[in-house]
Amino acid sequence: MKTRLISLILALAMALSLLTGCAGGTAPAAGNGAAESSQSADTADGSAPVSDQVATASEMTAVEDVVEEGMTPVTGDQLVDGVYSVKVDSSSSMFSIADCQLTVENGQMTAVMTMGGTGYLYLYMGTGEEAAAAAESEYISPVENEKGEHTFTVPVEALDKGLDCAAFSKRKEKWYERTLVFRADSMPPEAFRDSSFTTPESLNLADGAYTVEVALAGGSGKASVESPAKLTVSDGACVATIVWSSSNYDFMVTADGNQLDPVNTEGNSTFEVPVTGFDFPMPVQADTTAMSKPYLIDYTLTFDSASIRSVK
Repeated sequence: MKTRLISLILALAMALSLLTGCAGGTAPAAGNGAAESSQSADTADGSAPVSDQVATASEMTAVEDVVEEGMTPVTGDQLVDGVYSVKVDSSSSMFSIADCQLTVENGQMTAVMTMGGTGYLYLYMGTGEEAAAAAESEYISPVENEKGEHTFTVPVEALDKGLDCAAFSKRKEKWYERTLVFRADSMPPEAFRDSSFTTPESLNLADGAYTVEVALAGGSGKASVESPAKLTVSDGACVATIVWSSSNYDFMVTADGNQLDPVNTEGNSTFEVPVTGFDFPMPVQADTTAMSKPYLIDYTLTFDSASIRSVK
């Protein structure tokens, strides 16, 4: 009887040991490019679960809305085939694009973006969740140029449209969601098939001095420029003398990346700005020293071709 009792106790102990071992086992890791298996069920409030591979809003820097009111998407079939420098707005300051070259061919667009850093292992043109669920073969890998900079070649559905882009951080090992806008107003007028822009060549202005009405937009709205501005024409090229409403601008940058220095040392900041077209908002940047530290601010200058007057 005693022997049978001891055997029963030993059997119960072994059973408990097996149950405890099963409860303490490690769950298998989720496959690469897929959400964690433990998150496959819906959340308590009925919303879809967020993948552990996608950064949450609290993990990201402040998000800027880069899609401006009134923007109309411009597709590749509206553009002339060629390679153009284009400005790209990013919803995150952490996703810095130093340069971008847009190729238009047979109505399709691709862009080579030169990044301001080397912190991203992959890009994916879509949301973070879509990137996490995609196969690795669908990711866009960086190419190092001769300067050691990382470039990504991405498809561009349209200009002036918010495009989803997920960037995989090397350090954080997560997808960070961005919105990119390839700006149509940074393209030269001749890039558009049905252009309403007036080019300097189409005006056939004789070499000489003129005045032209100019409107400034952008920034905080507090700055202004003198209008009419002096316009000088030489060999068909037009240069406008832009006089700002303050002396706090130490340089300007044109849409093609050329830096312009002021032509004066006293009085309000004055620059000689090449005019690439009339009757459209020509993008420029101006660096102001009026704040606690210098800021490069986006502006546009619109030159009214109907207001051009010869200076006798």
